[in-house]
Amino acid sequence: MIGAQSNHSVSPTIVIVPGLRDHVPEHWQTHLQAQLPNVVSMAPLERNRLSCSAQVLALEATLGRISGPVILVAHSGGVITVAHWSQQYHRPIHGALLAAPPNFEAPLPPGYPTGDVLLENGWLPVPRKPLPFPSIAAVSDNDPLGNKDDVIAMAQAWGSRIAEVGAVGHLNPASGFGEWPQALPLIRSLY
Repeated sequence: MIGAQSNHSVSPTIVIVPGLRDHVPEHWQTHLQAQLPNVVSMAPLERNRLSCSAQVLALEATLGRISGPVILVAHSGGVITVAHWSQQYHRPIHGALLAAPPNFEAPLPPGYPTGDVLLENGWLPVPRKPLPFPSIAAVSDNDPLGNKDDVIAMAQAWGSRIAEVGAVGHLNPASGFGEWPQALPLIRSLY
């Protein structure tokens, strides 16, 4: 079991929940993993990458190896994985940073899965029930994967605190983000 313990208190394990794309060394989540102690990353799936149930099971398997409190740090499709996971499992979570939630219910740009593919793979409808743990949704002004107002409405349905992070695109290397310095204070606010 993974977990850090010191003098009667247990510090949270940070669990990185990546999106649906391949692992990217320049991604802010990869940089974050190198910067923080006590971090575990959900391994990208080799097969069934677009399967919502496979992603949810991978998150549950990752969490099953951790004792003590957990803070989830999800990006993009990983945010939607967390929303689906929270409807099926009931492990206590200390908090979650939900960065750049995509709107899977609206057409995505070329190169991303279509609505039909997302539906066939179990992503739709996106859960809109309140998450059973504190969360912060980091919302971009100009995310090509989700209209800001739609994403805010989705995050409000989850009960997330909204952190408007400016015109940061999809908070990925294609949007100019390797490191994302705002992530650390947002995560620390969940401790």
